[in-house]
Amino acid sequence: MADKEKKVAKTSDVEKATTDESKAAAKVAKAAKGNTNKKDKPNFFVRASKGTKRFFKDFKGECKKIVWPDAQTVLKSTGVVLLVVTIVCIVVYGIDQALSAGIGGLKALANPEETTAVVETTLADEKDDEKKDETAESEETTEEATTAAEETTSEKAE
Repeated sequence: MADKEKKVAKTSDVEKATTDESKAAAKVAKAAKGNTNKKDKPNFFVRASKGTKRFFKDFKGECKKIVWPDAQTVLKSTGVVLLVVTIVCIVVYGIDQALSAGIGGLKALANPEETTAVVETTLADEKDDEKKDETAESEETTEEATTAAEETTSEKAE
């Protein structure tokens, strides 16, 4: 048994050596490839035209792979998209309104003087409206009395 293990070990060592040699040879070949002169390369315009041709060739091949849906599928998909967008808009609008109301409530809690001032202003406006109504009524009464007095003086003059 020990002999078999030795033979297996010897063959694996040989395999390692050949793989190491092939790796070293690959590195040397790669280094030799990298030492090409700039004169060997075609100019920028030639390389750009080849790249552009390759791009459009690949583009044409990819376009041939496209499977276009029929009209019924497009209509169904469009309906689903519009429905989802509408639902999302409604949800976002609801959240916006709720947050706005919450912020307004927090502001009211943070500044109780402003709410008191608003209430006082509203009450003052109501009192002013009442005074205006009373003033308007008294002016109407004064006008009626003046008109009646003028009529009586004109009757006496006749």
